Amino acid sequence: MYLEYYGLKENPFNVTSDPNYLFMSKHHKEAYSHLIYGIQERKGFIELTGEIGTGKTTLCRALLREISDKVKTALILNPTLSELQLLQSIVEDLGIKTKARNKFTLLKMLNDFLITELTHGSNVVIIIDEAQNLKGKLLEEVRLLSNLETEKEKLIQIILVGQPQLKDKLNSSELTQLRQRIAVRYHIPPLDKNELLFYIYHRIRVAGGKDDITFTDKAIEQIYSYTLGTPRLINIVCDKILLTGFVSGAKHFDLDIATRATEEIEGKIRVI
Repeated sequence: MYLEYYGLKENPFNVTSDPNYLFMSKHHKEAYSHLIYGIQERKGFIELTGEIGTGKTTLCRALLREISDKVKTALILNPTLSELQLLQSIVEDLGIKTKARNKFTLLKMLNDFLITELTHGSNVVIIIDEAQNLKGKLLEEVRLLSNLETEKEKLIQIILVGQPQLKDKLNSSELTQLRQRIAVRYHIPPLDKNELLFYIYHRIRVAGGKDDITFTDKAIEQIYSYTLGTPRLINIVCDKILLTGFVSGAKHFDLDIATRATEEIEGKIRVI
């Protein structure tokens, strides 16, 4: 609706997990380094957590896009699968061709695939998103996948991505064996106030925006006060700000516009 007015090629503040818009804050860079280390060193289990909307999925999609051709990957987005469905999804996402529908055959085919990839110098990574929603029995099934190993190396690296509740779930006594196998952990916090402005301008520039789209310091303070640095909330607020600016003919956003945007998100109607 407002793209032409601002000279944008696309909406800079969509809430989809588009790796083109990934803003590598200090903590996102550290998280990325932890993921790469865990994969390259074949650490087996890697845990990545963060509050809702902090960019975990976007970071993982960027990882999948940038990772070496020598790393085969599978991304599992549905944590409500059954044990058999999870195994089928992993096998299918790795490109293993089979019509098998029983656990024993699928595990054997997966193990054969992993050994073949190892002989070719390749690695295999499974990313399970929203892992806090996995039931304990399914998490135990995931743990058993890590038994696919040689005497010296893990054949498969499993990245568990989830909200902080994932840590609570893994601390249960029933999952002690899985928790003890997690060799790499990282928690992504929200952006700090200093990073907020850079995040906003980064997304605007990726979308084709120019320097005529600006925010005052007080507008940035209002955005931070409302979002506490959570990228998804920042996107929602800034999208509303751009719409408000379009309606009022503004490209320079002050405290009044930022406040109006957050009030409208909360359903408050300002009487003029």
